[in-house]
Amino acid sequence: MPTESALPQPPELSALPDDFVWGVATSAYQIEGAVTEDGRSPSIWDTFSHTPGKTYGGDHGDIACDHYHRWPEDLALMQQLGAQAYRFSIAWPRILPGGDGPVNEAGLAFYDRLVDALLEAGIAPNVTLYHWDLPQVLQDRGGWPTRETAEHFAAYASVVAERLGDRVTQWCTLNEPLCSAWIGHLEGRMAPGLTDIKTAVNASFNLLLGHGMAAQAIRAAAPNAAVGIVNNLSTVEPATGTDADAAAARRADGHTNRWWLDPVHGRGFPADMLEVYGVDLPERAGDLATIAQPLDWLGLNYYFPAVVTDDPNGPYPFARQIYRPGVPRTGMDWEIDANGLEALLMRLTEEYGARNLYVTENGSSFPDVVRDDGSVHDPERIDYLRGHLEACARAVGRGAPLRGYYAWSLLDNFEWAYGYDKRFGLVHVDYPTQRRTVKSSGRYYADVIRGHGERTPRAA
Repeated sequence: MPTESALPQPPELSALPDDFVWGVATSAYQIEGAVTEDGRSPSIWDTFSHTPGKTYGGDHGDIACDHYHRWPEDLALMQQLGAQAYRFSIAWPRILPGGDGPVNEAGLAFYDRLVDALLEAGIAPNVTLYHWDLPQVLQDRGGWPTRETAEHFAAYASVVAERLGDRVTQWCTLNEPLCSAWIGHLEGRMAPGLTDIKTAVNASFNLLLGHGMAAQAIRAAAPNAAVGIVNNLSTVEPATGTDADAAAARRADGHTNRWWLDPVHGRGFPADMLEVYGVDLPERAGDLATIAQPLDWLGLNYYFPAVVTDDPNGPYPFARQIYRPGVPRTGMDWEIDANGLEALLMRLTEEYGARNLYVTENGSSFPDVVRDDGSVHDPERIDYLRGHLEACARAVGRGAPLRGYYAWSLLDNFEWAYGYDKRFGLVHVDYPTQRRTVKSSGRYYADVIRGHGERTPRAA
């Protein structure tokens, strides 16, 4: 076994542009903790995670990585890795504890300090406004299935952009609305834990409506803002050559990809999926145009491919994912296929005409072991990282306008319903002591960033 100091050579990434952005990513509820401090109100994830049986071991984000107090240490870790950008989310319940109405100055001040410190350290802030932590008070009033939540989201976006927009240029409205709508309102495995197709479709519509409204609000408050949205996408293949499996793959692609991509690109919601769901959209005149606000950039979160078979008696979209024997998997039991990242980058380029793409999340969970000397050697995560970075380079070589890559995640953290059982971090967190340890994969990523920065710039 290689020693802690022996790392593989960085991958061949010469196709990536010289100004390629190397970043790391986190989200508020997964790392901040301090859930009752400085005026923060409960979110739907506070409620969900404290509901018995909803998370692994009853885990919750009350403390998480204690980033709210330890952020200077985490900033130093970003500098140690050589990160050029940091994608983080704002906790809506810290800014507007009532969901709307009075602004909580203490909440804004926290992100003010963080942004200033990032800029002083030479790290560009990339702000996500919604990473699933809806204020519980708004859920009590109907949540995302109601139009009013989209309107409240736009108002919240305006407050944050007015405060930070003089320093933050990169803005994301929503992170993975698929998870909010489908997993949270249809499958029930995420907050708010509902299981109804009409509720889920309404939530999906209002999430995207909220995206469009928020994009308008950000640009009004910060005219130089670059606004985007982040989707988690998967390549989809039929398990067999049968017509039934081919149709299932088409439905799965609609459910996972097209439902989220088509509306923001001005194509409306896929008609075939409306037929599958059998639900009328809560659409008003002008809504589709609002949803299709021009995007300055598009974010792709990629983790795994999907191979599906027809399942007419199963849940929506009546396509069941299968796991192929012999295919390597992560600790989440997700298949590993870096080619899927390349394929999706090319699809976004060729089919949707993306002008500026970012891989905004990509990473892997494995059962890390802390050695006797305190180090964490994670060769599987290094292999995963290498393969997916090489896929990025291949896509750029084929013409994809990929501008940057954000590794998920900076820190081990609260992994939603999986609690603290799954670790994605480049940095290991010992939760009882909050000790941070850079893993071998973090050192490898630092080598990649350093190597890219040290290469001889190409002639203009």
